[in-house]
Parts: sequence; structure tokens; C-alpha cells
Amino acid sequence: MFGIGGGELVFIMFIVLMLFGSDKVPEMARTMGKAMAQLKNATNDIKSEIQKGAEANGLDAKSLTDITGNINAQINDAKSGLLGDTTNLLGDTATEIDKVKEDIDSIAGPVKRQR
Repeated sequence: MFGIGGGELVFIMFIVLMLFGSDKVPEMARTMGKAMAQLKNATNDIKSEIQKGAEANGLDAKSLTDITGNINAQINDAKSGLLGDTTNLLGDTATEIDKVKEDIDSIAGPVKRQR
């Protein structure tokens, strides 16, 4: 929860208890609970208004998914165009590294140290 551990949470509760007293802590918790419920209701209302507006303009969840899918496909095409085919590049590099390893092994064959 927000990167706060158990010990830190107990310490914060102790400080709140010391500052406000035991009689006001339940009242503060109730007020915070009501505020969180109001915030949740407000965000749900905003989501429903956005959804209604999108449906009124002829957009539904499927068409939005299709649009975002097309946008992501275009972005991936642009990335591959800019970066090129990196798998082929990595494959060529690996074969070159293997060739160099073989050359080193052939040169240093009998000279290798014994462990």
C-alpha cells in the first residue's frame, strides 16, 4: 500500500493517535471513508459520461479497441522501419562471434593452460 510497510503504518497510526486523541480518530476515519466513497462515485460518473458520449458519437468499446490496435500496429511498423530487422543483425553478430571463437581456439589449441 503506497510502499508503506507494517511498522511504518503502526508508527503513523501512533502519531495520529497522539496528535488527535482516541476520541477523534474514529470520526476522522468515518470522514475519510465517506470522502473515498464520494471520490469513487465521482470517477464512476465521469466514466459513464465518457462512455455515453462515445456511444452517442457512434463509438463503442469494439471500435475503440480496433482504433487502438491499428494505432499500435502503425507504431510497430514505424519502429521496425527505423530499427530494421534486429533479429537478423543479432544472428549475424552471433555467427561472427562464433567464427572468432573458432579462430582463437585453433590458434591457442595446444598452448592452453591446464587447470
